[in-house]
Order: sequence, then structure tokens, then C-alpha cells
Amino acid sequence: MSKESINYNENENVSILMNPKTGKKNSSGRVDINVLINRIRLEKQKENKINLVFFGLIMSLVVVVGIILSF
Repeated sequence: MSKESINYNENENVSILMNPKTGKKNSSGRVDINVLINRIRLEKQKENKINLVFFGLIMSLVVVVGIILSF
């Protein structure tokens, strides 16, 4: 193996161990449950927003089709 690929693998391993929000290394093997819960909440909020947008688009399509068919 060349020196370049070894350095690349070391950098890859370091990025896995770093916390994305703080940039600090996570030295312990423990997982903070609050971080996981907050991540799930944010994903759920994002899904809810997407669902509301699709629902609004479908309802507006139904209204437009209803108006066109009434004429």
C-alpha cells in the first residue's frame, strides 16, 4: 500500500469518531440518548412538513379539477 492510501484510511477513521455537531472526538463507547432522540424528532418534523406540502398540492389539484369540471 502506498503512503497516500494509509493516510486516507486514517482520516476516514477519525471522521467516523468525531461528533458532527461539536467536532470533538467521542472517546467513550457510550451513546447519548438525548442526541438520538433529538435526531429522530428532527427527522419526524421534516417528514411532517413534506407530508403537509404533498397534502396541500393534492387538495389544490382536486379543487382545480372540480372547478374545471363544474363549467
